[in-house]
Amino acid sequence: MAAVENQTPIQMVLKVAEIEGKGRGLVASQSLKAGQVVLRDSPILLYPAFPLKQQRALEGVSSSFKYCGHCFRNIIGENGSVSSTRFTCPLCFHPDDGVFCGPKCQSLALASTHTPWVCQALNHLRNCPSLVDQQADECQVQARFLVSAYNLAMISPSNFQTLLSLDGGEPLNGDGDATAAVLLHSLISALPLPEGVLAPTVQLTAALLAKDKRNAFGLMEPFSEHRERSVRAYAIYPNASFFNHDCLPNACRFDYVDTTFDGNTDIIVRMLHDVPEGREICLSYFPVNLSYSERQRRLLDDYGFACLCDRCKVEVNWSDKEDEGENEAMEEEEDDDMDQHMSGSDDGNNEIEVEGKDDFPHAYFFLSYMCNRNNCGGTLAPLPPSSGVISNIMECNVCGGLKSEEEMECVQE
Repeated sequence: MAAVENQTPIQMVLKVAEIEGKGRGLVASQSLKAGQVVLRDSPILLYPAFPLKQQRALEGVSSSFKYCGHCFRNIIGENGSVSSTRFTCPLCFHPDDGVFCGPKCQSLALASTHTPWVCQALNHLRNCPSLVDQQADECQVQARFLVSAYNLAMISPSNFQTLLSLDGGEPLNGDGDATAAVLLHSLISALPLPEGVLAPTVQLTAALLAKDKRNAFGLMEPFSEHRERSVRAYAIYPNASFFNHDCLPNACRFDYVDTTFDGNTDIIVRMLHDVPEGREICLSYFPVNLSYSERQRRLLDDYGFACLCDRCKVEVNWSDKEDEGENEAMEEEEDDDMDQHMSGSDDGNNEIEVEGKDDFPHAYFFLSYMCNRNNCGGTLAPLPPSSGVISNIMECNVCGGLKSEEEMECVQE
């Protein structure tokens, strides 16, 4: 894992600004260097990505039971064994939510994320046939989110207000969203609430669902070359939620969920290359090697907007066949052709400039910032600078692999 100590406070390197056509976003308040950590953010809300209905065991262990119910670290040993010492919720002992990696997480969970009310609410929903037997997994995960959100309102009203302040677009965006909101509200409003807590309204439930859809980050399962990764948990971050999307991002996120240090669910954002003051800092909401049609579909379905970035303006006129063959075309470009996409490469400036919409704005990006490991598709960012010197070691934000500039050059040749 890359070191992130002694980072600059967010207000010194980033600022929230109105971005034309996008709403609020984050822009550089000073010039930023490749590999620089511009944000480390802790979640205000964290909840499992598994449905409420008990999942069938995979090799003897259910998917949800692999992870601590509070910090979501992997609690399965390398040989697939589960520790005989179990730290559980004294009320439910439920394998999906009530098992923890140690006494510290157990104590923290019982006081915050797995309070007696959460325990009671989840147990009630698991025994609701209209939810667990008749609704899709996605609806069950949304029910988990609402329980976590209303629990947040009880244990941390200030964080709940922060959640409400995040962008959510239109709360009832289409018939499907409206139907889901009404159904889930009917289930949540039937839960027993602590004395003095007012019952939520359907408008509040709808607004919360919209904010979750627009702002939740997935914490992924460990990388494997042999299978696709799934989401183990969702997290909502108060500052990282302001990052807008770009199909050619200038920064990428890292998370180190299975490490042992405190704050393992924090999100860490590092710069891919140099950017000047005033430039918007963007992430890609998914792997950058997806086709134009797939990117547009996912953005519209998951976030409610169509992308108009420089890359999409080029690819919109491509046929599906051209789109699918895009990666092969990029690999065949000569290194000399790639140089035209770099400005100031002779004077140590690592900022990327795109020249003209008829060029391939992603050609240099694919060669320089895409991990080529099998089944990865991650983005490579330099390790944080040391004493102001930019590192020549690149780290993948998916598989965690490290590559030197020399290794990258060998791949490109």
